[in-house]
Amino acid sequence: MNKPGFRLALCATLLALVVVLLGAYTRLTHAGLGCPDWPGCYGFISVPKTEAQLAHAQLHYPDSPVIEHKGRNEMVHRYFAGGLALTIMMLGVQAWHRRHIAEQPVALPLLLLGVVFAQAAFGMWTVTLKLWPQVVTAHLLGGITTLSLLFLLTARLSGQFAPIAQIGPRLRRLAAVGLVLVGMQIALGGWVSSNYAAMACTDLPMCQGQWWPEADFANGFHLTQHIGPNYLGGKLDSTARTAIHLTHRVGAMLVTFSLLALAWQLHRAGLKRMAGLLVLALGVQVGLGISNVVFHLPLAIAVAHNAGGAALMLTMTLINYRVRPVYAPSNRHAPSFWQHAHVLLHLGPHR
Repeated sequence: MNKPGFRLALCATLLALVVVLLGAYTRLTHAGLGCPDWPGCYGFISVPKTEAQLAHAQLHYPDSPVIEHKGRNEMVHRYFAGGLALTIMMLGVQAWHRRHIAEQPVALPLLLLGVVFAQAAFGMWTVTLKLWPQVVTAHLLGGITTLSLLFLLTARLSGQFAPIAQIGPRLRRLAAVGLVLVGMQIALGGWVSSNYAAMACTDLPMCQGQWWPEADFANGFHLTQHIGPNYLGGKLDSTARTAIHLTHRVGAMLVTFSLLALAWQLHRAGLKRMAGLLVLALGVQVGLGISNVVFHLPLAIAVAHNAGGAALMLTMTLINYRVRPVYAPSNRHAPSFWQHAHVLLHLGPHR
């Protein structure tokens, strides 16, 4: 039976998915600086359209001419993100008022409040720091974290995903490692996108006609470079972008082998549905990644690849939640080191 707050948590999860996809669409249409200020757009709550508004924009932002479709993409993303923040605030307030109810999650909704405030800050810095790759990548990871935590909250409130008994520690370790690897691969994908390295290699399985072309890993992953005036279009040379792209490909192979091993262990444990779901999510994501290269990054496939990454993370979140260890009530007040590790690996504390 679903617990109080389930429907609101489900709506928030779906809204978070829309926000993540709108963020990807905004980034891929080069509209991240469609509005040069934050949280408004040229000082208004929407894209300037009238002659007076356009004159105001030209006077105050002479180096950022109004491009209507880019500003519209950016503001639609902000509107949905604002709606998501309000929904998460409602979840937090409801959880606090229901904290006396048995098995009501409280820490997780409050954690979500902290994450969404951090996300708002990164959204502001994305604009004010002119698409600095470190901030853009962190903003993407924050969006995926928000989505995953909301999905976890929805699963806990649904009452439909009880822990699976008699799961061995090896399967749990594989699931935890897979979750971490998927998160790292999403971070690499964000680094590829924020540095405009998606088309550094336009052939498969080789890159630039070679198995290992010249690549500048030092500059490709120089995380402490100074903030520049504008990162739209990227600042790295071709060898640095090649290094980023190659690393993402290697990461994809590691994730594939790890998740296939996990799927096999799930199958052996009799969890065939979860194994099938994992293989399906992985296969779709790998296919979309290959299609991005083969078809030279069409917008629809690029956005779908972001959706596939989110779906794979949600799949791993669900698997880790289902195979989590269950502790006896007598132990709940004295958690061990492994219980604390379980909390960290499973994206949110249990009350």
